[in-house]
Amino acid sequence: MQILMTKNLKKYYGQGDTAVHALDGIDFTVDKGEFVSIVGTSGSGKSTLLHMLGGLDQPTSGTVIVDGKDLSKLKEEELTIFRRRKIGFVFQSYNLVPVLNVYENIVLPIELDGNKPDKAYIDKIIHTLGLEKKLTSLPSQLSGGQQQRVAIARAIAAKPAIILADEPTGNLDSRTSQDVLGMLKITSDQFGQTIVMITHNEEIAQLADRIVRIEDGLLVKAGETYV
Repeated sequence: MQILMTKNLKKYYGQGDTAVHALDGIDFTVDKGEFVSIVGTSGSGKSTLLHMLGGLDQPTSGTVIVDGKDLSKLKEEELTIFRRRKIGFVFQSYNLVPVLNVYENIVLPIELDGNKPDKAYIDKIIHTLGLEKKLTSLPSQLSGGQQQRVAIARAIAAKPAIILADEPTGNLDSRTSQDVLGMLKITSDQFGQTIVMITHNEEIAQLADRIVRIEDGLLVKAGETYV
C-alpha cells in the first residue's frame, strides 16, 4: 500500500533563463512501513523535496499525495491539522520546546489536537528509546543525542502516516549519530513506521530499506534519470 506519492513535482525559483529548478519533475512513491533514504549533495534539491512532501512549502506544479490526501487541495488550516495528525517531523535542530520537559514535548502534538495520549503506546515508545529516566528533564539538560531521541519520540507519538527526517544526525558526533539512527531504525521495525530520511551521508543512508538519489532536482539511478 502506497502511503506517499508525488506526480511530476516541480519547484522553480525565479523566472525565465535565470530560474533555478530546485525540483524538475519528481515521480516518487513510498510504501506503508518502508524506510527510505534520499541521498544528495548540498544543493541537489533534497531539502526542497522534503519540504514539499511535508506540506511545508507549495510546489510550482505537480502533486503530493500523503495517506490518500492531495496536499494541494487542502486549505491552510486544513493542511496544518493534517500535518499535525499525519506527518511527523525530525529535524537536525531538534525543535523541542525549551520550557517543556521531555514527556510534555513528546505528547505536545497530541494535546494540541485536543486528544489524550495513548499511555501504553507512549510508554512503549519511551522505553524503546531509553528515555525513562529523563521524562522530567528540560531539553537544556539533555545531550544532543538525547534531544534527538525525544524528537523521534514526539514524531511517532501521534501515530502519523509518515515521518520525514531532515538530516537527523547533522548536529551529532559519529558515535551518537549511529545510536540515534539505530533508534530510528528500531522505530521503523517495531512500530511499522514509514520513514523518509534525507542525508548527504552514504553510510547513514545504508540503514534504510531503499536508497533514492537526487541530483540537480531529478531522481537518478546509477547516473541516469530515475524511472
